[in-house]
Amino acid sequence: MNQGNRKTAFIATIISIVLAFAVGALIWRSFRGDSTLLRNVSISTTQMTPNADGDNDLIQINYEISRNATVSIYFEDEAGDRFYFRRDRRRGVGEYQVLFSGVVEGYRLPDEMIQGEIIARLLQDGEYSVVLEAIDANGNQETIRNPLSVVDADSALPELREFSLDKDTFTPNRDGINDRVLIQYDLQKEANVRVALVLPSGGEIPLFEKERDVPAGMPGRHYYDYEGGVDNGETPPADGSYQITAIAEDAEGQKIFVEDTLNIDLGGVPRADIFAPASGDTFEVSATAVQLCETLFFTMTVENYGDTPIRTTGPAPGTVYDSNENYNAIGWPTASGAWRVAVGFENELSNYQYRWAVGGDSDLVEIDGFQYLMPGDRALVTGGIRITGPFGERNPQPVWAGLIHEDVEVSQFNNRVDPKSILIDLPDPENIEPCP
Repeated sequence: MNQGNRKTAFIATIISIVLAFAVGALIWRSFRGDSTLLRNVSISTTQMTPNADGDNDLIQINYEISRNATVSIYFEDEAGDRFYFRRDRRRGVGEYQVLFSGVVEGYRLPDEMIQGEIIARLLQDGEYSVVLEAIDANGNQETIRNPLSVVDADSALPELREFSLDKDTFTPNRDGINDRVLIQYDLQKEANVRVALVLPSGGEIPLFEKERDVPAGMPGRHYYDYEGGVDNGETPPADGSYQITAIAEDAEGQKIFVEDTLNIDLGGVPRADIFAPASGDTFEVSATAVQLCETLFFTMTVENYGDTPIRTTGPAPGTVYDSNENYNAIGWPTASGAWRVAVGFENELSNYQYRWAVGGDSDLVEIDGFQYLMPGDRALVTGGIRITGPFGERNPQPVWAGLIHEDVEVSQFNNRVDPKSILIDLPDPENIEPCP
């Protein structure tokens, strides 16, 4: 064989070997597949404008996993900084499509002063690499990059500036002292805001905004008034320390989280009544007939049967009113949230104009300068009304006891308790003289 024929035969042999390998590879791939972990990676566009205007706000990222793996998707800027969209997510074999709106894990820009935590944030305008990273069970890693330009991104965050509580501790028990806590913030951008009290169990009690001139979710100052649910007869959360949290989320999906600590103390629904003994009168009076300038005395017992202290105010038990006086006239005006026993009668000029504290010094406990009847305690209350003139329009006059939660309520079972018919022995009008 001459040299030319040998050369031709050699080339033919090489071609045959290459073709054999190629055919073998095709057959192997057809039946067994190739060994790549990440396949068919693509993004729907190389430019996006994440500003919630409905135009080019989203891109679709497509990829395929040939075997079980942990997948991360992040965006790397020109400085090499990474912004994660998905981090270490377990994925099984198959094809995946995911929509990306421009929002990644929260981050802060240099020298940026923002209250709270940035949970999610849009990418800033710039050039990025969309990076898909997959690691299989054997530690084999594959990474594929695609270019992406971000333009016209909405850079404003839904900040909750000056998020604060007006007090660290409040006592939701309707005693008129620190019964409510005011929560406020200044929202910088239209957003959906959720405010809640976080329970130890991980659950939440949602708090609701007070209606003011700034509509909910709009930029401006917002207020929340929380009273522990006591105003609706609900039992407040148990005494302890809680977190008040707020999360604001804008139309693009950016999220800001803020929180503050609130302590609850002496919380509970106040419950008390005029105690009815097994025998005898609930409202005991000294006489059923009283002459002019004489005093009608009474005795009753108050019981705190709830789980929270009840606040009271004077005058002290034993105080005697003239029948033409009232609690304001003797220097004890209404005290919102305080409890007082009272005596009322028909045609009185003001509702329950004679009032007394629900116990004396020996019955009460001082808390922060105020007097309280503690849960489970009872107190005997006495007092009197000196008859200085006609006592209403009727004679005999119906007289009864009452227990008042001032500026809150007089409950049905504490109103007009154990009425008594009291006869006032008055001289003829022309013979009536002032009492000493």
